[in-house]
Formats: sequence, C-alpha cells, structure tokens
Amino acid sequence: MIRLIFLAVVLLDQLSKSLILRRMSFNQSIPVIPSVFHITLVGNTGIAFGLFKGNSALLVWVGILTLFWVYGFIRRRRIKDPYLLVGLGLVSGGALGNLMDRIHYGGYVIDFLDFRIWPVFNIADICISIGTALFFVACFKK
Repeated sequence: MIRLIFLAVVLLDQLSKSLILRRMSFNQSIPVIPSVFHITLVGNTGIAFGLFKGNSALLVWVGILTLFWVYGFIRRRRIKDPYLLVGLGLVSGGALGNLMDRIHYGGYVIDFLDFRIWPVFNIADICISIGTALFFVACFKK
C-alpha cells in the first residue's frame, strides 16, 4: 500500500509540474477563481508553502534523509495502521517529488497552486502536509 501511494504521489506531482511548465512561463498567473485561486508558476527555494527560502543545499539533504528515515521505519516494523501506511506513503512520495525538482532545477521546486492567502505550493507539499498529519494521528491515537 505504501509503495502504491508513494508512486501515485510522485507521478501526479511530476506530471502536474510538467504540464504547468509546458504551458506557462515563470511568474505567469492564470486566474481560475479571480482573487481566490490562481495557477501561478514560481520556483521555490524553500520548503512547503514557502518556508525556509534560500536553503537549497540543506533542503536536498533533508529530502534525502527523509526518504532514508521512511525507508528505515518501514523496514523495521510491520505496519498495519492505515493512518501510518497512508501518511508514510504521502510523505515519502512528496519528499521524492520535491527532491527530484531540487536536483533537476538547481535548487528549487516548481510551485503553482496559488490561493492568494499563503505562498504558492504544489501537490508534493500537500501530500507532505497531509502525510505528516496522518503520521501524528497514528502516533497519538493509541
């Protein structure tokens, strides 16, 4: 189950970014719901939702360490909790999607979902956030 979620997240993230890159130029913004939701293409040197901008080298290592941690966590345990299974799949898939961007684009990730009330983000960011929340739910529900 983790592998399937992981692969689905990476594919969805990378396909969405590829589609946006083919159709838009950087800093171009297309209103979907004016003043509420736009598709805005930006390069982000930070992490989810624009945090820690300008730390690209460190964030590459954080991505690599996250993937190794998830892999090690999965190898050491027989995971049956659905919250934990889905959470780890989402976090690792999102981490790999953004890590691929950082390596391919020289330190930044492609962001394009713009709700105008917080920094522009991408599908990997959503998956990392939801996956982290599910991981904590699994840890604290016992």
